[in-house]
Amino acid sequence: MNEWLIFSLGLFAIWLIIYLARPKARKEMFWVSLFTMPFGLTEPLFVPEYWSPPSLFNLATRTGFDIESLIFCFAVGGIGSVLYGSAVRAEHVKMSEMEMDHKQHRHHRLALTSPIIVFIPLTILTDLNPIYSASLAMFTGGVAAIRCRPDLKKNIWVGGFMFLLLYFAFFFAFDQVYPGMVQEVWNLEAISGILIFGVPLEELMFAYTFGMMWSSVYEHALWYKVKER
Repeated sequence: MNEWLIFSLGLFAIWLIIYLARPKARKEMFWVSLFTMPFGLTEPLFVPEYWSPPSLFNLATRTGFDIESLIFCFAVGGIGSVLYGSAVRAEHVKMSEMEMDHKQHRHHRLALTSPIIVFIPLTILTDLNPIYSASLAMFTGGVAAIRCRPDLKKNIWVGGFMFLLLYFAFFFAFDQVYPGMVQEVWNLEAISGILIFGVPLEELMFAYTFGMMWSSVYEHALWYKVKER
């Protein structure tokens, strides 16, 4: 049985539940998901250095690419972008031209692209496992977003924590259904090997930094402020 496909579809089911329950968040979810999905094409960087997932047609092992990664990225992108806003029932307010021209936002584009600027050199010039490079890059992106848009600080820190909790709960439940999967799939010798209730520490690190970065990416990129009810 393809556990990686089931894992990805399980996250997509969560995406669908939020999408149906939060009509006002649908536009953001959909477009952020489409933006995030191509990141699934980076899977060859992680196979087999980080893990070797059992994929459809054994694509991951044979090519490094797989269909499941695209589903996974689509799902987590949309979930991560609206999780905090859905919890506080936030609304978006467009920033004025004067607010956008504030000197604090002069490095707006640099802040948005900082994860890529960090990830590429770490990947090329160091021997870090790609999961650490990706997490450091996303953490940098989250901090850069706070520096550029301090009004999104709560969105970023709390959004990261909320996504971490959701991802941990989902992963823990999945591990109960498929015990032993982590030991078979993850390259634990290449990472810390630390499991927290069966969940690799690196997965939780990824979840928090991803949640940080993606919880504000829509608002940051399109100049929206968050108005909580």
